Amino acid sequence: KLAARTHANEVSNAWMMRASNVLDESSVIFAALPLFHTNALLVTVLAPLLRGQHVVWGGPLGYRDGPLFENFWQIVERYRIAAMSAVPTVYSVLAQTPVDADISSLRLPIVGAAPLPPAVRDAFEARTGVKLCEGYGLTEGTCASALSWPEAPRPGTVGQRLPYQEARTVAIDEATGDWTFLPANEVGTLVLRGPNIFAGYLVDTGSGREVHPDGKIRGGWLDTGDLASVDADGFIRLAGRAKDLIIRGGHNIDPATIEDGLLEHPDVTAAAAVGRPDPHSGEVPVAFVTIAAGSELTADELEVWAAHHVPERAAAPKHVEIVPEIPLTSVGKPYKPELRRRAAERAAHDALAATRVGDQTRAVLVDGAVEIHVPHSAEDDAIEEVLSQYACTWQFINKGNPDEH
Repeated sequence: KLAARTHANEVSNAWMMRASNVLDESSVIFAALPLFHTNALLVTVLAPLLRGQHVVWGGPLGYRDGPLFENFWQIVERYRIAAMSAVPTVYSVLAQTPVDADISSLRLPIVGAAPLPPAVRDAFEARTGVKLCEGYGLTEGTCASALSWPEAPRPGTVGQRLPYQEARTVAIDEATGDWTFLPANEVGTLVLRGPNIFAGYLVDTGSGREVHPDGKIRGGWLDTGDLASVDADGFIRLAGRAKDLIIRGGHNIDPATIEDGLLEHPDVTAAAAVGRPDPHSGEVPVAFVTIAAGSELTADELEVWAAHHVPERAAAPKHVEIVPEIPLTSVGKPYKPELRRRAAERAAHDALAATRVGDQTRAVLVDGAVEIHVPHSAEDDAIEEVLSQYACTWQFINKGNPDEH
């Protein structure tokens, strides 16, 4: 979707960040996220320029450039970097990179765009002696809506709302769509209001393009789609992305609880959990992980580890797969649609293992959603009986050639 933002949205949001910033005009900011992304553009370019601060650019590859990490601490010392913004995967790498320079200038390493695993935070802070500052925002809110500060940290939260914004949680009635504002500390859908909120999405009407809120805005409040609670002091604690929740037998599981438990293992370098279709529970949690070079850790050992370190028994992954790398978006977030596709394909293969087309069945992404494609065969009736038990979208292919297989 194309989120239509105005210059006023961007200037307002940049000013909000600068108005509450602890850095002065002499501070230097490091920019290495893709400049086409709102985080890099607002947090590390427009906001610093409003204060007349210098910006050091990390090059066209930015954090995707391997040699950058080898020289990162020396870059911090050379330019006296005071602030940076990156995703958790970047800080995970830096937490394993020996500090070979004077990094005393670094005061405001901001992390956002994806949940920060406690293990990554602890490892980075132990390595550097610098507190990570979690932030929160989304494109529909231009960029940033909350940020924590080194002098007032509250671990486990993404900080407090920025000036000139409001943050609340609501319960949304699934039948009517009505909103009910919730009291402090109660988990609900996070909604935001302020001059940074976009007007809507750019929609092609056939005769032209129009900006339409698409049900995301009500009374000036933006439905973020994120689950959260806001405490009495205004600190925001995220509870997961509504669309990323794993729903096992009607029970909601936050994938972050699984990922955090796996990341506590010293050999695990990254983890992402998704739901896999299941005929009995609707979905069951599964996890994909990467491990340190040279580690002999096995998937079976990780499943046992997870059973003891994931706090909720129902959330312990039914299957853990060790992979060379976890697919990421352009800004370093785990690309979960692809992981859901892999999980669904494995479920289909397992379910249809007794048929001739089991290993030919494929899962594909259609507009970000997973769809199972099964070749036609003489076993269509049996296949349909099996797949009808799964709460997932599927269809036969090669309809014109039922005897092809």
